[in-house]
Amino acid sequence: MVEGRLPAQILLQTYSWQRRDSAPRGGPPCATARGGGREMNRHRWALLAAVLSASATASAAPKAPPTPDWRDQIVYFVMLDRFDDGDPRNDDQHTGEFDPGDGAHYSGGDLAGVTRRLDYIRGLGATAVWITPPVAHQWWNPRANYGGYHGYWADDFSKVDAHFGTLADYRALADGLHGRGMYLVQDVVVNHVADYFRYDTAPGVDPSQGYTPVRDPRGHVAPTQAPFDLNDPRRPRDRAAAIYHWTPDIVDYGNAAQEKNWQLAGLDDLNTENATVRRALRASYAKWIRDVGVDAFRVDTAFYVPPAYFEDFLYANDAKAPGILRVAKANGKPAFHLFGEGFGLDRPFDDTQARKIETYVRGEHGEPRLPGMIDFPLYGTTLDVFARGRPTAELADRIKRRMRVHSAPHLMATFVDNHDVDRFRATGSDAALKQALLMLMTLPGIPVVYYGTEQGFTQQRAAMFARGYASGGRDHFDTTSDGYRYLQRVIALRRGNRTLSRGTPTLLASNPAAPGALVYCMDGAGGAVLVAFNTADRPTLLDALDVPVRGTPRPLFSIDGDAPSWDGRRPLVLPARAGYAWAIDATPSRADTVHDPLTIEALPSKLAEMQSITGRATPGAHLQLLLDGDLSTALPVTVARDGRWRATLPTSDLVDPEVAHRLVAFDAARATVSSPATFHVDREWVTLADVADPQGDDIGPTGRYMYPADAAWRAAHPGDITRVRASGSGGALRLDVSLRTLMRSWNPANGFDHVALTVYVSLPNARDGAATLPLQGAVLPSSARWQRRLRIGGWSNTLTSSDGADATHEGTPMTPGAQLRVDAATSTLQVLLPSSALGRLSSLRGARVYVTTWDYDGGYRGLSPDGDSHTFGGAPADAPKILDDAWLELR
Repeated sequence: MVEGRLPAQILLQTYSWQRRDSAPRGGPPCATARGGGREMNRHRWALLAAVLSASATASAAPKAPPTPDWRDQIVYFVMLDRFDDGDPRNDDQHTGEFDPGDGAHYSGGDLAGVTRRLDYIRGLGATAVWITPPVAHQWWNPRANYGGYHGYWADDFSKVDAHFGTLADYRALADGLHGRGMYLVQDVVVNHVADYFRYDTAPGVDPSQGYTPVRDPRGHVAPTQAPFDLNDPRRPRDRAAAIYHWTPDIVDYGNAAQEKNWQLAGLDDLNTENATVRRALRASYAKWIRDVGVDAFRVDTAFYVPPAYFEDFLYANDAKAPGILRVAKANGKPAFHLFGEGFGLDRPFDDTQARKIETYVRGEHGEPRLPGMIDFPLYGTTLDVFARGRPTAELADRIKRRMRVHSAPHLMATFVDNHDVDRFRATGSDAALKQALLMLMTLPGIPVVYYGTEQGFTQQRAAMFARGYASGGRDHFDTTSDGYRYLQRVIALRRGNRTLSRGTPTLLASNPAAPGALVYCMDGAGGAVLVAFNTADRPTLLDALDVPVRGTPRPLFSIDGDAPSWDGRRPLVLPARAGYAWAIDATPSRADTVHDPLTIEALPSKLAEMQSITGRATPGAHLQLLLDGDLSTALPVTVARDGRWRATLPTSDLVDPEVAHRLVAFDAARATVSSPATFHVDREWVTLADVADPQGDDIGPTGRYMYPADAAWRAAHPGDITRVRASGSGGALRLDVSLRTLMRSWNPANGFDHVALTVYVSLPNARDGAATLPLQGAVLPSSARWQRRLRIGGWSNTLTSSDGADATHEGTPMTPGAQLRVDAATSTLQVLLPSSALGRLSSLRGARVYVTTWDYDGGYRGLSPDGDSHTFGGAPADAPKILDDAWLELR
C-alpha cells in the first residue's frame, strides 16, 4: 500500500451520527423539510474507525473518560505562559527571556498552573482544555527581538519545554482533566520549526547560496531533535537529507508555491513532502497520545502545508510511525479529534476562504483529511456584525454558506477571539460579546472560549495571574464576575439541549441594511430551538419571519431578564442588544386575527432627501413608519378618516448605494405590519477638505524617528501619508487616505499591513470630548477635543467614543463601525463612517479630523531610542507614537 493512501473498505465512520440526530419525521418545526440526516451522513467519511484498527503499539496511558462526541464539547483555550504559574522555580531559565513586565518575554505560566485551576475551568461548564504547544522551543529570537513563550517555535517536538514543567507535570494535567470527565487538546505544529536560518532572496538551484545561520542566545543554530538538526545546506549530508525547503520569507501570499514552501515570518519551513520529515512528525506527536493521554490536536498553520499532507499524518500505514488516528485508536481513543488553523476571512456574501478551508477536510475525490478546521470566516463576520454593527444579513448569509460549503460544520472550532487577533472586547461592547457568545453556543461547531473572556479581558495576551504580564497586579480567577456567570448560563443552555450542538440551522429573519434582527431556528431530533438577536443599540421591530414557526415557542433563555412570550407569528419588539432562545413545543400556535389591510404605496426608484410616503390603513389608527426596523427613529403617523396616510421620510443618513433599505408601517395596537417597501439611494459626495502631505515626513514629531531595522519597513515607508481627502454626504464622512506604499506581506485580513491609521474626529459645536490620544502618548493639536476615534489596521477596525477615554483606555466601543475599502493600485485606504456613528448631524462642516500613522500588533508597536528589527527607533518608549499625521478642517 502506498504510504498515506487507504483502501476503500476501511473508510468507515467512527462518529455514526445518522438520521437519529436530524429533524423529526413530521418535518422541522421552524423550517420546510431539509433532509437534515443527509447533512450528517455526508460528513461521515471522517474519522474512520477501521482506519484506526491497523497495527499501532498501545502503551499504558492515563485512563480517559468515555469516548467523546466532539459536537457536544466546549473548549477552553489556554496560553500556557499567561494562564497561571503553578511552579515559580521554572520561570526563569537565565538567558534573558523572563520578564513579566514586557509582553515579548515569558511571564511564568506553566502546566502545573493549568492543573491547579481545573475546577475554575470546569466551573464555567467547559469540557476540554486546549493548551498552546508545550514542547521544547526557541526561547528568544534575536532577529525578531521577541520571546518564544507562546510555544510555536519548536526546538524538539518530543520534549516538554523547561518553562512549562516536566513530563510528569503534563501527565498530571491529563489525569486531572480525565478525572473530571474532561479532555485535553494539544496545539501542534507541522509546518515549521524556530528561526535558525534565513535567506534574503530565493537561492535558486544551490541552497547554500545566500544561506545565513541565526544563532540564538543559547548558542543554538539548529533544532536539537533529529532529523530537524540537519539544517545547513552548506553541508552535503544536510542538503541531501532535504529536511527543509531552503527558502526566504513569504512575500506574496497569493502565490501558492510561496505559501506552501517559503518561510512564514522567518520560521524555517519543513519539507513536509519528505518521507523522513513525515515519519519524524508522526512519531513525535504519537508520543503525546501514548505517554500523556492527549485527546485531540489543534494543528497550527495548516494552510502553509499542502492539504494532502494530512492524509499521511492521520492515516499512514507505517509500522514504525503509524498515522495519528491509528495510534489514537490503538491507545483507546477511537474518537480522537483534530482541527486545523486556516487563517482566512471572507468578504460579505463570499466564501472563497471557506472553500479553501474545506480542502483541508476532504480532497477532490472525498479523501478524508482533517476531521475539522477552525472557522475563521464565521469569526470575521461575527465580529463585524456584533461588534462593528454591520447588517445582520451578512451573518445570516455566512451561516447558510458554512452549512452548504463544509462537509462537517459540527466539527469545526468556532470562536469570538483568540491569541492571534484582537480581543472581542477591544472592539465590541460587553453587550455585543454576550450576544456573540450566545450565537456561538446555539450554532453547529465546537465552541472555543479564549482564557480571560469570562473576566472581560481587552488585551490580547494579558496574564490571568498577579505576577504575569499586564495583570494589573492581581489574579483574575473570579467565579463571581458577571462574565463568568454569564458564560456558565449560556454554556449550560447548550449542554442542556442537544439540538443546539447537533441540529441544523434555518435562517428566518435578518436586516440587509443595518444592525437589527437576526433570527434562526435549530432543528434536531430533540425538537427545535428558536434564537433571536437585536444587534442594534436601540429597539428594533421583528416584523416577519421568512418561514413560519410550526408550534408554540416557549421561553428558554434571555441575555437579560426573561425571554418574552411570543407565538412566532406576530410582530415582536426586540430591545437593544437583546438575545433570546425559545424551545418550540408541538402545540400549534393560534391563528392571527384578521385586520384591515395596512399598506405602503409603491416607492420611486430613487428617493429624495425628504421623501413623501403614502399608504392605507384602518381609519384613525396610529402608525409608526420604520426604516430598517429601527424603532428609535420611527415616524409617527395618524391615518385619516378615508383610511389614507402620508408621512415625510428623511433619507440623508443613507449613503451606500449597494444597500437595500426596508420600510414598513407598524400598527402596534393591532399588532400588524405592512408588507415591506424596499429601495436604494444614490448620494452625491461633496469634498470638504483635501490635504496633500509631503513625502518623506514619516519621521515623527521630532524628525528623528526611524522605522524598525527590518529592510522591508525602511524600503517601503508604509506610514508615509501623501494625501488625505475628506468628503461628506449629509452627516456621513468618507476619508481617502493615500500612503507612499501599501504593504500586505503578513497576509492581513483587511488587505494591508505594516501600518495602522488612528483617526480622531472633532465634531462641530461639541462641548465634550477628550484631548488625550489614548495609547499614543500625545494630545490632539490646536487645543481641540475629539468625540470619535477610529483605529484601523491589518486585523483591526475599532470605532470608539471619547466616553471613558484616557491615556490607557481607548474609549467606549460604538456601532455601526467604519466600512473599509482598500485600493492597492493607488495605495489608498477609503474609510466610510455613517451619519449614525457621528451623531446624525445634518452637515459635517466645521468638524476637524486628525489622521495619524503608526503600527499596531496586539497594541501599538514599541518605540525605543535605538529601535530594532521590530521596534521603532529614535525616541524614548513614552514618546508620541506618531510617524506621520494630517490635520483637516472640514469646510
